[in-house]
Amino acid sequence: MFDFLSYPFMQKAFFVGLLLAVMLPALGLIMVHRRTSMVGDALSHASLAGVALGLLLGFDPVLGALGITVFAGLSMDFFRRHFPQFGDMATALVTSTGLGLASVLSDFSKGGAQFSSYLFGSITTVSSLDLGLVTLSFFLVMGFSLYYYQALLSISISPSLARISGVPVKKIETAFTILSALIIALACKIVGALMVSSLLVLPVATSLLFARSYRSVYRSSILLGILNMVTGLLLSYHFGLKPGGSFVLSALFFFFLIFAFLKLKKKSRV
Repeated sequence: MFDFLSYPFMQKAFFVGLLLAVMLPALGLIMVHRRTSMVGDALSHASLAGVALGLLLGFDPVLGALGITVFAGLSMDFFRRHFPQFGDMATALVTSTGLGLASVLSDFSKGGAQFSSYLFGSITTVSSLDLGLVTLSFFLVMGFSLYYYQALLSISISPSLARISGVPVKKIETAFTILSALIIALACKIVGALMVSSLLVLPVATSLLFARSYRSVYRSSILLGILNMVTGLLLSYHFGLKPGGSFVLSALFFFFLIFAFLKLKKKSRV
């Protein structure tokens, strides 16, 4: 079943996939509790503009995606803080701008097929640079989420109360935005820009079906993320499917499987 690990490119993809499977739900949990799930979708679409820019100017598209996505995330933070009544509009604005720029810039770039691989992901293009960046990001994200675990929980419940209790809300929210943007940009290469937001939210949504505390949702989301990633990679390799779509379909499968199991269990008790 795991014979694909005999290939070096699949070893890189598997390792990177596992790290992303841990990081994405850890970030997605906070987004879901803050009711900003669509921010991940906006940032993933914005990353496509960076990919197209990198292909056009001849540098690594991942680096272009990193720069554009961080800028887009900080821009949304600025609008939400200064114009709180227009928070949703900022998300829509970033999504539209990212897609518009990506569409125009991709017409001028020569790597049309390469650009398409960033839409749905590609397990064959993970480089040593990607491996290093994702590994570094893993330690940053997990260190941040564990060190500021209680503060992030307080901010998720009520930013105002968190601020009153002495939590440096602005600093933590800015750091969270930057880390989210970095991970989303890095994930676009293997997961696909159009699929990243699903992997941020679906493991968390599945965990919320049965978990009863923030801590248990945190743990089960990460475990489900790993399960989704491993299943998706197996499907992608053995059946020649797009990796991003395979990850999302496996996540949906486990969501509906657990949902159906809990419903049947509830009915059996009646």
